[in-house]
Amino acid sequence: MVLKTHSGSCHCGAVRFEADVDIAEGTVKCNCSSCTKARSWLVIAPANRFRLVAGIESQAEYQWTPPGRAGPTIQFHFCKICGIRTPGRGDLEVMGGVFYAVQVPLLDDIDPDELAAAPIRYLDGRHDHFDRPPSDVRFL
Repeated sequence: MVLKTHSGSCHCGAVRFEADVDIAEGTVKCNCSSCTKARSWLVIAPANRFRLVAGIESQAEYQWTPPGRAGPTIQFHFCKICGIRTPGRGDLEVMGGVFYAVQVPLLDDIDPDELAAAPIRYLDGRHDHFDRPPSDVRFL
């Protein structure tokens, strides 16, 4: 694994962050209702490899409790100014504990060739199976 520190931001730049990730390890597309509606394309950063540099006060939060869960598993964040989804914070054992789901398009310094070569891992979040792909990935 070769970690690289990537800088990212929302559209207006009010929310800025850094994430230490290895794009070559892969990106993620999930079929849960939120990711499907947002057409999310993510890279996952463990909590100790994510830093919010600016904009905590510029973010709104949304939490949703999936059916069958005692509470929310993801805290979705959005920029209050431009409305862009910013990295969400999750806590799922199958995902290694606390993590940040970073929208790939938020990465300001990503190399397009590196991104194009990265594998995509599909998750069946719609059925709460974050350890396996869904049966249909055509629209993710």
